[in-house]
Amino acid sequence: MHPNMGILYIVPTPVGNMEDMTLRAIRILREADVVLAEDTRTSGVLLKHFDIQQHLLSHHKFNEHGTSASIVERLKAGQTVALISDAGTPGISDPGFFLVREAVRAGIEVQTLPGATAFVPALVSSGLPCDRFCFEGFLPQKKGRQTKLLSLVDEDRTMIFYESPYRVLKTLEQFAEVFGLDRQVSACREISKVHEESVRGTLAEVIAHFKENEPRGEFVIVLAGKTKENKKGEKEE
Repeated sequence: MHPNMGILYIVPTPVGNMEDMTLRAIRILREADVVLAEDTRTSGVLLKHFDIQQHLLSHHKFNEHGTSASIVERLKAGQTVALISDAGTPGISDPGFFLVREAVRAGIEVQTLPGATAFVPALVSSGLPCDRFCFEGFLPQKKGRQTKLLSLVDEDRTMIFYESPYRVLKTLEQFAEVFGLDRQVSACREISKVHEESVRGTLAEVIAHFKENEPRGEFVIVLAGKTKENKKGEKEE
């Protein structure tokens, strides 16, 4: 790496509670020459809250292919660039991967700060095994959705999905069709916010809950993997 090149910082931001912002994240954002934001309006509120007055540039999934080249040139010229998304860690179901890849290819140093992301607390508080897991993020909305689910039928690790409140019930019902009504699940919503809640139980129980209680807020669904007992039961049938 060239000593005069800048550094690209990937900076997690709170998924709900502003107190989850780290001291290091605040310092990096204050020191950066430019801050790349998924939505400058949303991030403007965050920066104002912490009295950060750095220059904001828009960098989102619709323009990242077009803007990454100019950002890499800034970094080559010695500027420090910080990337944030609307909430959580950039690159995790958010823009970030493409820019990181281009920066790495150009020999630029990339540092990712540890910090807020929604799926880790949802996984740990689910009560399901968290020593081995697979993160699936958002499922395809239409094309490829069923194929993706069927590909996970024999997955024995705990599975993690992101979902909007409008599709939670439909998704849980699709899970029941593919994995069975008795599969254990935890549907966690509003991570770190006032109304944070985890609804745990079998798919049948959690589906019944959300038929009675309208889903609200962004969800992380944590689904148990296929157990030895399940596999044994299938062989005996």
